[in-house]
Amino acid sequence: MISGGGTGGHIFPAIAIADALKKEDPSTQILFVGAQGRMEMERVPKAGYEIVGLNISGIQRRLTWKNLLVPFKLISSLLKARSLIKSFRPDAAIGVGGYASGPLLRVASWMGIPTLLQEQNSYPGITNKLLAKRADSICVAYDGMGRFFDENKLVLTGNPTRENVTRIEGKKEEALKEFGLEQGLPVLLVIGGSLGARSINNAIKENLNALVDRRVQVIWQTGRFYFEEMKSVINSDHSVYIHPLQFIDRMDLAYAAADIIISRAGAISISELCIVGKPTILVPSPNVSEDHQTKNAMALVNRKAAILIKDSEISSKLVNEMDSLIDNKELQKELSKNILPLGIKDAPKKIVEEIYRISKP
Repeated sequence: MISGGGTGGHIFPAIAIADALKKEDPSTQILFVGAQGRMEMERVPKAGYEIVGLNISGIQRRLTWKNLLVPFKLISSLLKARSLIKSFRPDAAIGVGGYASGPLLRVASWMGIPTLLQEQNSYPGITNKLLAKRADSICVAYDGMGRFFDENKLVLTGNPTRENVTRIEGKKEEALKEFGLEQGLPVLLVIGGSLGARSINNAIKENLNALVDRRVQVIWQTGRFYFEEMKSVINSDHSVYIHPLQFIDRMDLAYAAADIIISRAGAISISELCIVGKPTILVPSPNVSEDHQTKNAMALVNRKAAILIKDSEISSKLVNEMDSLIDNKELQKELSKNILPLGIKDAPKKIVEEIYRISKP
């Protein structure tokens, strides 16, 4: 059983682990457990896996009556998790972070089922920190995680990425057709995370005319919350070059089409970008714990493997940084050369090996 979600940063590693388990043994039975109404309930079935939703949510930071329901939802989710485990009888339970993984892995550990946590970030989420004490193994992507977790449980695997997403060789022509792009013009891929990023979206919106004047083609993942607003500002002059999308299903083709990528600096985005190897401008989100996205980005910037623009400066610096990068082929080559060695391609395989290890009788 694999549980967790809420954002792509939790969901896509979970799918990558499931794919690796199926690759190792096609007869493996996998059940996902997510939170009702969250992104995983849509994305996991699209990846070909069954998912069951728990009626679970976190505490809102603002004062709201909905917080009064949290204890009742937690009890309900614990009971449903127990029922699911008794029915499915898993050999192991895997948590990738997010609300749903809390009840499932807590009950699994109570019932004597081996549990494994996969922590994507350099600063762990609340759910994984709460579950760590009873976990049998904790797979991490960064050194120094012993300050949060028991060193004896840690396994440095890297972050699992979806092989079908990062395999882009020979797909350029197909990618251009997929997005309706013209051969020979620069392509900018803008990805603000699975839910979208207002600051990045606003920067593109405010610089639409400049992008069109420069004949830059833009594949623009706005995120679900911002799509209608951003789509509404695209006129007939823009639409030849600017292609807003709520979500990109074929990320492999988006990566293949791109000459330059603008992205948040979440752990999974960074892991994919290191394997893809395209010149990248990172815009870390300021709204994360311990400012970990800036730390993720600086790990690349310090190796001259990416360019960083602060979130507060993206609107004013976007066009100049993009122009400089488009015009400087040598810098593009240097960024690509330096980012590629940082990619870890076998993380899913390492995690599967750890799952097999803890689930042996």
